[in-house]
Amino acid sequence: MKNSDYIIYVDESGDPNIKNIDPQYPMFALSFCIFQKEQYASTVSPSIQRFKFKHFNHDNVVLHELDIRKPKGQYSFLRDSNKRESFLIDLTRVIADAPMTIIAAVIKKDVLKQQYSDPDDPYEIALTFCLERTFRFMKELGQADQQTFIIAESRGKSENNSLELAFRRIVDGGNYANIRMPCFKLMFAAKGVNLGGMQLADLTARPIGLSVLRPDQPNRAYNTIEPKIRRGPHGIKGFGLKVFP
Repeated sequence: MKNSDYIIYVDESGDPNIKNIDPQYPMFALSFCIFQKEQYASTVSPSIQRFKFKHFNHDNVVLHELDIRKPKGQYSFLRDSNKRESFLIDLTRVIADAPMTIIAAVIKKDVLKQQYSDPDDPYEIALTFCLERTFRFMKELGQADQQTFIIAESRGKSENNSLELAFRRIVDGGNYANIRMPCFKLMFAAKGVNLGGMQLADLTARPIGLSVLRPDQPNRAYNTIEPKIRRGPHGIKGFGLKVFP
């Protein structure tokens, strides 16, 4: 199988635990950030590096949404309101300028638990929705018969094994559309690996989850992300963004 022109980075917000649900954030959000490889190499990676050199004076730092939200360590300077605002303005520009398409799924874990006596794993549900929609996107691009790597953050040996089994089942046809997706290949990236695409996926997942949890709350990050979400004839809902239940 030929190599495709695209690379996909995946990250999540929240955890898939259905037993102990955080009432403040009862969501699991999964974000697929899809890049044309040549554009990624020529514009996205350099843009992220320039941003890091400006604000950290080096690029040996991983952009992480939680560390930005609750500054510590290398992010301690963000406690200064002026430096924080400058940082957020520049980061918003990096995201806004990134030539990427986002396909995401948000699982309302509390509602899922109420509606189903034995619900499926939220990660697997979200993964299925995202893979189905990403495959359709690849078909639109004429890339569905070419191999595309999907890079997800490593979560530990047992979690990775479970995810890989679920992934193989889904791409072999065990999905809601009963379609085979042999073009996709899963790869794991260890936590802390400095991949710009992974960091953008991390930065997009929680704002998307919050947009579903609290749609009327101001969400500057989501306003930047929303134009990147794949659109259909009637907008993003169900097309580039699947909310379930």
